[in-house]
Amino acid sequence: MNRKINKVAVLGSGVMGSRIACHFANVGVEVLLLDIVPKEAADSKNPMERNSIVNDALKFALKSNPSPIYSKSYASRITTGNFDDDLAKIKECDWIIEVVIENLKIKHQVFENVEKHRTPGTLITSNTSGIPIHLMLEGRSEDFQKHFCGTHFFNPPRYLKLLELIPSPKTDPTVIEFLEDYGQRFLGKTTVVCKDTPAFIANRVGVYSIMALFHNVTEMGLTVEEVDKLTGPVMGRPKSATFRTCDVVGLDTLVHVANGVKDNCKDDEANELFAIPDYVSKMVEKGWLGSKSKQGFYKKVKGDDGKSKILTLDLETLEYRDKKKAKFPTLELTKTIDDLKERTKVLVAGKDKAGEFYRKSFYGLFSYVSNRIPEITDAIYKIDDALKAGFAWELGPFTTWDILGVEKTVAKMKEAGVEVSPWVNEMIAAGCLTFYKVENGVKYFYDIESKAYKVIPGSENILSLETLREDNTVWKNSGTTIVDLGDGILNIEFHTKMNTIGGEVIEGINKAIDLAEKEYKGLVISNDGEHFSAGANVGMIFMMAVEQEYDELDFAVRAFQNTMMRVRYSSIPVIVAPHNLALGGGCEMSMHADKVIAHAETYMGLVEFGVGVIPGGGGSKEFALRASDEYKDGIRLDVLRNRFLTIGQAQVATSGQEAFELGYLREGVDEVIVSKAHQLTRAKEAALSLANKGYTKPIQRKDIKVLGKEGLGIVYVGANTMKSGNYISEHDQLISEKLGFVLCGGDLSTPTEVNEQYLLDMERKAFLELCSEKKTLERLQSIITTGKVLRN
Repeated sequence: MNRKINKVAVLGSGVMGSRIACHFANVGVEVLLLDIVPKEAADSKNPMERNSIVNDALKFALKSNPSPIYSKSYASRITTGNFDDDLAKIKECDWIIEVVIENLKIKHQVFENVEKHRTPGTLITSNTSGIPIHLMLEGRSEDFQKHFCGTHFFNPPRYLKLLELIPSPKTDPTVIEFLEDYGQRFLGKTTVVCKDTPAFIANRVGVYSIMALFHNVTEMGLTVEEVDKLTGPVMGRPKSATFRTCDVVGLDTLVHVANGVKDNCKDDEANELFAIPDYVSKMVEKGWLGSKSKQGFYKKVKGDDGKSKILTLDLETLEYRDKKKAKFPTLELTKTIDDLKERTKVLVAGKDKAGEFYRKSFYGLFSYVSNRIPEITDAIYKIDDALKAGFAWELGPFTTWDILGVEKTVAKMKEAGVEVSPWVNEMIAAGCLTFYKVENGVKYFYDIESKAYKVIPGSENILSLETLREDNTVWKNSGTTIVDLGDGILNIEFHTKMNTIGGEVIEGINKAIDLAEKEYKGLVISNDGEHFSAGANVGMIFMMAVEQEYDELDFAVRAFQNTMMRVRYSSIPVIVAPHNLALGGGCEMSMHADKVIAHAETYMGLVEFGVGVIPGGGGSKEFALRASDEYKDGIRLDVLRNRFLTIGQAQVATSGQEAFELGYLREGVDEVIVSKAHQLTRAKEAALSLANKGYTKPIQRKDIKVLGKEGLGIVYVGANTMKSGNYISEHDQLISEKLGFVLCGGDLSTPTEVNEQYLLDMERKAFLELCSEKKTLERLQSIITTGKVLRN
């Protein structure tokens, strides 16, 4: 069956339902969002009154931060209604998703009504997080049962990538195959098929990890601050670490899942760990549930000086106190280690309390996940995928075990009295010493049933730098690696801190273009780091400016500009594939590509204004060029104003789609892809397509219309007005005037056509002049030392 999803019905508009609806709208699907009629409107004939619950829920979701929707305009794709008046409309839908309260009786009632209107063959799923899927099928027709399964989205659905699929014994396998593919390619999810067991995969293991930690905290005498210091980014986990995450999720939610596992998994060898510790039980009794109750493990209060501060809960006294700084010798050793895999080895080998904590945590986790197979899944990669996508762990448990050495770690676990499942010992005895391996650019996992390595399903046709890097590296330096993607396409990736752009990256890009022009068809610029690029190396700029080495700074800026122009004007197509942060120089690089394949979660912007300068790597020039292409008689000044404000307000797109709206991406040229897993594959396809249809080196533009004094007038008046009203500082006024001068091409007496180099020279001159300003140096220093923009 060639199944298409054009319209989806979401039944239930609570926190999850409204946000699931928004995410389907994100990918272009028409959505019908329904909920109950409020009791007070039962006899009303006013649709606004009868739909007040669903409308208020959607309105609340759309106002939430971070936003569940890529663009405000996408909200028009969602139609609201109620179960009494509008349920019959589900017959037009291709997929019906139930997201009502976690109550089996209520779900049965909903499904009974759905069956009256559902078109046979339509997908029907439940977003339950814990109710057994097979229990929901009582009284349902054969067609309903064939097309039914669990679809467990994680909250918030736009940002957390996990989608667990839970088939029942009656589910048609082709339904699961379709949802696996649709979830990944269309919704951008990591789709993981689970067995119908309590808490499925991610929550079963993730909540085990939290509960084990809750018990370890009291045993080891650790504080809230110490645990969050140990379990955050240093070990590849979110900044919210453990206790802050619990506050965000809600302690009551966590306790509910833990109790569910304890009550329904009597044979789980770690069952006792799911017992709620006394201090957690007392917190729940007191209503200290986290963010929703304004206090949990942390509490925000106003100090004597009137300023807000964060207090921390003392787990022994259950009283709030001032935060204490957490410090461990082992963590000090890892400060210079950027590679998480190498850092993990140092953490586990620590000789202090931190090292003891990591060994206790990892050994327990390894034992637990080994014993969950085949109970919750038959494949190790599904556990790793679920934890990475659902709990934002950079490394899954089995990947971490591989890094530490499987055989060596099992021996150390045995010394510590921690046993693993027998299949792990059998694997080692058979000479299979890793859970994963890579051969010829393909990743394999150890399959327990066959006792052999198998290709991870679906990975064969997806390009991954992780699997290609070892055998396909063509060239590298300290900040970049050039990898052969096959079929004549190269990829250059950055691996500096935050993928910032300094001399080594500039050298790498030029080398990649040189190689591609001589021996290949095209080039992709992408990486698999946390961020595409946070921009130019601010520290390098600051050092040159503070030492007044302006000739060197001029050379560095000129080299950056020339490299961006090579990206635009080389004899091979260059595709840039950004994700997450693409700021400053990362944005400028994207703006000079032949084509951008941006991930939907790309946060792109020219943010140089905030550090006291203007975009100096071609960004100001490019905005002048794009404004020129938009100029029409009568609206030229409006176009200039909008372009000026985008840079002047350092506006950052909150999605790939918004990058089009802000003018960073080009309609009809650039693309947004929702699936991060498919982004590199699509970028390579784009490079090949341009090359194969006959790519000719573009000609530099000489027809850029700049407005001169006509535009400068509005810039100077606007900047002066903002300064007079104390909306901006004197330094901001200076930056504004410099930016306007470049965008207008200087103080030309009439609108004039200029070339790109003319604008680049003006841009560079303004950048260097601003770098000599004391206020700029203060801002640069503030960014380096505190990570915050100084408003001076």
